[in-house]
Amino acid sequence: MRAQFVFHEVWIGLRRNLTMTIALIVVVAISLSLLGTGLLFVKQVDNTRTYWQGRVQLSIYLCTSTSVSPQCTKNGPATPAEIAQLDTDLKQLPEVVSIRYESQAQAYQRFKQEFSQDQSFVSTVGKGDIPNSFQVKLKNTEADFPIVAETVDGRPGVDQIVDDSSILDKFYKLLNGARNAVLVIAIILIIAAVLLVANTIRLSAFNRRRETGIMRLVGASNFYVQLPFLVEGVIAGLFGWLVSAGLLIAVKTLWLDTLQQYFPFNVQLSATDLIEVIILAMIIGVLLCGATSFLTLRRYLRV
Repeated sequence: MRAQFVFHEVWIGLRRNLTMTIALIVVVAISLSLLGTGLLFVKQVDNTRTYWQGRVQLSIYLCTSTSVSPQCTKNGPATPAEIAQLDTDLKQLPEVVSIRYESQAQAYQRFKQEFSQDQSFVSTVGKGDIPNSFQVKLKNTEADFPIVAETVDGRPGVDQIVDDSSILDKFYKLLNGARNAVLVIAIILIIAAVLLVANTIRLSAFNRRRETGIMRLVGASNFYVQLPFLVEGVIAGLFGWLVSAGLLIAVKTLWLDTLQQYFPFNVQLSATDLIEVIILAMIIGVLLCGATSFLTLRRYLRV
């Protein structure tokens, strides 16, 4: 098999169907970009979920001298004895996995670290503005929260109980909805790309029906006849992937990384995450164009 002849036929096919080839590259690029954006969203959501799941699930804030809730105003700041008794009672609950007491100084230091990207906001909060608290991890947040809340709610020294996971669930639903929307659009465009690949290859084969007829007469094998068309599809897929790779880099750099400045925590996607998505997009693009070309040729070129 002469490689020069194959590449010559590929060049002829791409040149004759230049408009269709460009349209194919654009559709493949957009499809892979949207698919890759959805996959980046998946990784971003997973990273965010892992970041927060490794942290607190339940916060029990204690009364301080600046607390304004009625029970804190009535009973006053939490005393060392009340704090010790609450710690003992929490440790005895079977629903509790771990407990960590956080003083006001420790809470303020954590606050400054988490909001380090917004120093103007940090400057508005003083050391005594953040109450001391118990940070509690539960075995099953959804099932165990009511039990623990009932045990400690209303006790002297307890200001309020916050279920952090319920707040994060709304955030996860928002991210999951955006991710699913992107993936649905990407799937629709991938279907459009499949149809466009099939039409482009079929048109290319029709325009070169005389050449393929001659190749049949001289005894060329099915694979030899179909190879130029397969290479055309794969090349179009690779060009589309290159464009999508640039778009995915822009999505991460200009969008996902920029969004981090609006959040107090840093869970940026790594370069490894981006490379994994780009490689997966390349595999999907090549398989998409190659498989579609092969199936189209099997039906169109009856050799």
